[in-house]
Amino acid sequence: MGRLNSKTLESGKGPAKAPDYDRGAISPGIVHLGIGAFHRAHQAVYIDDRLGEEPDWAIIGASLRRGDMREALAPQDFLYTLAIRQGDEISARVIGAIVDILHAPPGNLAVIEAIAAPQTRIVTLTVTEKAYCRNPATGELNLDHPEIRADLESGGGAGSVPGLLATALSVRRQRGMPPLTVLSCDNLPDNGGTLSRVVTRFAEARDPALARWIGETIAFPSSMVDRIVPATTDADRAEIAALTGYEDAWPVVTEPFSQWVVEDRFVAGRPALELAGVIMTNDVGPFEAMKLRLLNGSHSALAYLGVEAGYETVADAVADPVLAAYLEAMMRDEITPMLDVPGVDLAAYARALLERFANTALKHRTLQIAMDGSQKIPQRLLGTIRDRMGEGRPHGRLTLAVAAWIRHLSGERGDGSPYAIEDPMAEELSRIAEMTLPDVPAFGNAMLDLRPVFGDLSGNENFRDAVLAQLRILFDEGAVTAMAAVR
Repeated sequence: MGRLNSKTLESGKGPAKAPDYDRGAISPGIVHLGIGAFHRAHQAVYIDDRLGEEPDWAIIGASLRRGDMREALAPQDFLYTLAIRQGDEISARVIGAIVDILHAPPGNLAVIEAIAAPQTRIVTLTVTEKAYCRNPATGELNLDHPEIRADLESGGGAGSVPGLLATALSVRRQRGMPPLTVLSCDNLPDNGGTLSRVVTRFAEARDPALARWIGETIAFPSSMVDRIVPATTDADRAEIAALTGYEDAWPVVTEPFSQWVVEDRFVAGRPALELAGVIMTNDVGPFEAMKLRLLNGSHSALAYLGVEAGYETVADAVADPVLAAYLEAMMRDEITPMLDVPGVDLAAYARALLERFANTALKHRTLQIAMDGSQKIPQRLLGTIRDRMGEGRPHGRLTLAVAAWIRHLSGERGDGSPYAIEDPMAEELSRIAEMTLPDVPAFGNAMLDLRPVFGDLSGNENFRDAVLAQLRILFDEGAVTAMAAVR
């Protein structure tokens, strides 16, 4: 069996749909930071759909931490297979939008040069919440973050994402290059505004003139992205090889559903994304809130409660009628009433989410979703809780999800089986657990004292008491009992 590459496509063998354009005629206009599975199953697909008509918008990917993506895809001419699964059905398509992948730490000089290149007009990012080096409770750049400190002290390093972008934009300014657009595709509220703040604040700390130039010339539009993309497994690779007749070192597997909503604010042109199905709008905010609170908030609740209940995958967890009923009620009664998205039937969106979660073809691991909770729960859960508290509305199911995150930080399920805590604050979180458990109230109070996560809610006694009560039930009686009892 041969390896996927340009020659494989030329042979015309296998059922995978090949790109419908000449890859030799395309050229890069986009640099993407964070070339993981999600980008390759989402934004790269939309761009792939436009390259036949707009060949100068191909992508140079940048892997900022690891070199394995380049090692996997370079021998494949950066081609890869997109597999779409729904139940027992699977279809395959080869994506050709990525023409190079850079991996150049420390300093990321090759990435800086790519961003500074004249043909680069858009930089996109899927680097996850923690890479913004911000305070999760305030959204502002954390100047005490180790990577930020190291970049500022070095005077020229770019180990952090804010430092990398500020450095690349500085090079662009020095060379007299035209401005460009930096488009966040991460799960953050007002992700464009957040990215603008952390990059501008970093630049201000290094060179106030650079900060002013960024503020005057660079666009940071917001966007909302929505597609469920589990991590690729060896079983996925084997299945795709059997389906297509070639080996692919790093395919991606996803669901049929995909959505991208983009603020139409670009300073150096853009591809006609609307012709590929992207919603271009002047206000992404309502769509961001819908996705962050309904999909991501429910996903996090499902992950923490699912891990505690012993479920390995999302589909396994949502097949539990108690957990499904809990999620449905949380979305219907606590989250949806706090949202207003013009032209969207929120009840239908919530119903569709449960169907998407139940897709047994996607082996989306609950422990994968549970990662990085300290960065995720402020926007996924706490924002809705604040809104409901402000209007005197109950929020018991959302509070249970927060308690489930804290329960998760014990590092073991109710049956005693351990798991690793994956979080930027893992060292501090694990230290708290070691110092306080088995004293559950002490453990819960210490976690709720984390103001970088909880902000003003740390000082709200009603919120604290409600979380601690749910936490006690989770430890004593388990997730199923807690979900069945909450109102």
